[in-house]
Amino acid sequence: MKILVLNCGSSSIKYALYNMDDKSVMTSGGAERVGLDNAFVKVKLANGEKKKVMHDIPEHTEGVKFILSLLVDPELGVIKDLKEINAVGHRIVHGGEKFNKSVIINDEVIETFKSVFDLAPLHNPANLKGIDAVSELMPGLPQVAVFDTAFHQTMPKHSYLYALPYEMYEKYGVRRYGFHGTSHRYVSQRVCEILGVNPADVNIITCHIGNGASVAAVQHGKCVDTSMGLTPHEGLMMGTRCGDVDACAVTFLEKKLGLDPDQMSDLLNKKSGLLGVTGISSDMREIDEAIEKGNELAKTALDMYNYRIKKYVGAYAAAMGGCDIVVFTAGVGENQAQMREEVCANMEYMGIKLDVEKNKTIHGEEAVISAPDSRVKVVVVPTDEELMIASDTMALLK
Repeated sequence: MKILVLNCGSSSIKYALYNMDDKSVMTSGGAERVGLDNAFVKVKLANGEKKKVMHDIPEHTEGVKFILSLLVDPELGVIKDLKEINAVGHRIVHGGEKFNKSVIINDEVIETFKSVFDLAPLHNPANLKGIDAVSELMPGLPQVAVFDTAFHQTMPKHSYLYALPYEMYEKYGVRRYGFHGTSHRYVSQRVCEILGVNPADVNIITCHIGNGASVAAVQHGKCVDTSMGLTPHEGLMMGTRCGDVDACAVTFLEKKLGLDPDQMSDLLNKKSGLLGVTGISSDMREIDEAIEKGNELAKTALDMYNYRIKKYVGAYAAAMGGCDIVVFTAGVGENQAQMREEVCANMEYMGIKLDVEKNKTIHGEEAVISAPDSRVKVVVVPTDEELMIASDTMALLK
């Protein structure tokens, strides 16, 4: 069975074609600058070779159409006919309370999906464009929606409610939803396979640390808390998002700077975090370079970044009555040994003891990095959200 995975953003379309007989990636890539000048598609073939193809992509339907043409291209393609594709799985950012699992897409699902657009106005409409494009270009092909929020729908009410007037939740759905759910689900399952343990028997803290970052508490296989909230802004300090902040600091700055809500949102989501504190970059590699050159503010920003992660790990261990496994994943989590060391430092009191030397050698591969006598296992697990989407799609079709 061959399954195409699509992730349509506001100005990008990521894709991967899987052969689910052996769960291999036949090809993958992404269209960038959709709706902008100088649009292009990056293609990665199964042998690792990469190509960049320039193509005018005024909107998502044209982007999906061009990606499909590349799949059967004589030079870059990996299949002879689009009919070889059995289904398409879509990454959907926000399902609200309407969706707690992946679903086969039909008219009813689409109408329900539209009802939560206001919870993710930048992401959900773009996701729908990808669905519509496939419906237009490959009518009748089964499509599946895999929601980033679904894994977190097992949180108890005391975890997801905000201490606002209850009618704010009843009328407008203002509550914690959480994101990166497909990643948290994948790594929490995969780490149990690596360690040979039953998910029902362990408490796991999963740290998805990338340009966007979140932590989740997974107790006996189910999410019971997560750091992101109504939007992906809450929680950890991130590349360009400030994360947790006094809400009254936001209204204070709105008045001082004369900003409207959209401008304030832009400041919080796109001009804060590592970029905002350092004034240098949201890229951890550039922050590290600045630290090596003696930039004290960059060092302070990194200390803030690591400290926030440590706080959430400790809080979730307390919330679950203990922790058995800590997982690091995503771009920073998989590759930044110094961050992992800082987060795990002085955590022996709760059973975390890192193998510092082994940790230094791990970059983007599965590995247990805790010391042999550590009560809590610390593990690096590269995330694979696309495989999770393809697996959900195949399971629903079967």
